[in-house]
Amino acid sequence: SFGPAAVSLPAGSRASVQTALRTLLAARWPSQRDVRSWLQLLSVLQWVLSFLLLGTVSLLILIYLVFTSFWPISALYLAWIIFDWDTPEKGGRRLPCLRRWPVWRHFRDYFPVKLVKTHDLSPSHNYIIGSHPHGILCVGAFCNFITGSTGFGEMFPGIRPFLTTLAGNFRLPVFREYLMSGGLCPVTRRAIGYLLSKNGTGNAVAIVIGGAAESLSCRPGVTTLILKKRKGFVRMALQHGAYLVPSFSFGENDLFRQVVFEEGSWMRSIQQRFQKIMGFAPCVFYGRGLTSVHSRGFLPYARPITTVVGEPVMVPKIEDPSSETVDMYHEMYIRSLLKLFNENKTKYGLSETDELHIL
Repeated sequence: SFGPAAVSLPAGSRASVQTALRTLLAARWPSQRDVRSWLQLLSVLQWVLSFLLLGTVSLLILIYLVFTSFWPISALYLAWIIFDWDTPEKGGRRLPCLRRWPVWRHFRDYFPVKLVKTHDLSPSHNYIIGSHPHGILCVGAFCNFITGSTGFGEMFPGIRPFLTTLAGNFRLPVFREYLMSGGLCPVTRRAIGYLLSKNGTGNAVAIVIGGAAESLSCRPGVTTLILKKRKGFVRMALQHGAYLVPSFSFGENDLFRQVVFEEGSWMRSIQQRFQKIMGFAPCVFYGRGLTSVHSRGFLPYARPITTVVGEPVMVPKIEDPSSETVDMYHEMYIRSLLKLFNENKTKYGLSETDELHIL
């Protein structure tokens, strides 16, 4: 018969094992605060990577599969995109479960992002929410109007928020499904018109009015909006009788540092030409690194963002509004936006002397 074998360690080895155990037990284990910080950082990382890489990487993978034995996957997905081509223009395909995804709470708390309500929005009307400023990645608009983490649904019961983005994003495989599931739609007349006329009432379409041109002027301490000649959203509001609602995200311009090229420089002209061709501007910016807040990388700095939703500007329904009528309601919108900014700037990080520059 065989009995259990006894293993004996030399005295030196036993001492080494005991020392290692004591060192392990004495080591500082991550606290709940550390774990929360890591989760917040990872939530922001996945969001940045999704917006910067998901569409491009998915496209490259599908092209690669064409030349392998898995080519039917690419063929089937191409057939699906052709069949589903118009869905983004017809309200998209939002998934409530994605809006309630727990990761968005960690995303919100990283900055943190806060939503402030100043007036009620009645579900019996439709709305166009002007979102200002653009910043680099529209963090405030995304967090408040696409995720449910800041309580939009509880603050504005009966209101379905949508956020518009470049139509070209909906031509990228997989990325288009991701965008639609959250409630994003193309910033086109057809898509916005559908939500304001064929989707019932209680729709709030958020449009980042300044767009790509405004991102070129984004830098900390400067609040410049591209708005004076942007009147298409006012015309659409009049055509559909949708109320205009200004909103401002205080702190949006503090999330990244951007290399701003002066007007007339050759780099500025390249940015502007690229913007006209592709629809977005190639900004040279940086944020914090993944491992340290003191290193440079592509993650936004943790700066508080407070999005204040202002008072609706009541708009009548006029199918073919005159230029004078559009100008009048455009001026009313700007006055409402300036009032919102001036009444709240000292509450959320700005000084009394800070002004809103509208170009």
